[in-house]
Amino acid sequence: MANIDASELLPNGHVQQLAADGEITQMHRGHEYAEEGDIFEIDGRTFEVTDVTRRTLGDLTDEDARREGSEDLEGYRQRLNRVHDEFEWDDDSEVVRHRFEPRE
Repeated sequence: MANIDASELLPNGHVQQLAADGEITQMHRGHEYAEEGDIFEIDGRTFEVTDVTRRTLGDLTDEDARREGSEDLEGYRQRLNRVHDEFEWDDDSEVVRHRFEPRE
């Protein structure tokens, strides 16, 4: 278990605020940015990484999209296309799911 900076896992202030507000409870990234048990802080609140799992984009569900702040999987796909230059959805692309929750 390590203390990490929230920006290592959550790429910007907007996403960090969504996590602090409970609107985001996981983040898929192209690489592993944290390990289970790592903790980070946002606005004085501590969060713990509870799960790190390798997956593919084709594994993602509407529930995954909601946990990342999108209405559904299609909305999530559209958001990824907007925020990443030259992004193309490929069901076989490998990603890493990082789940986290507030620590009491």
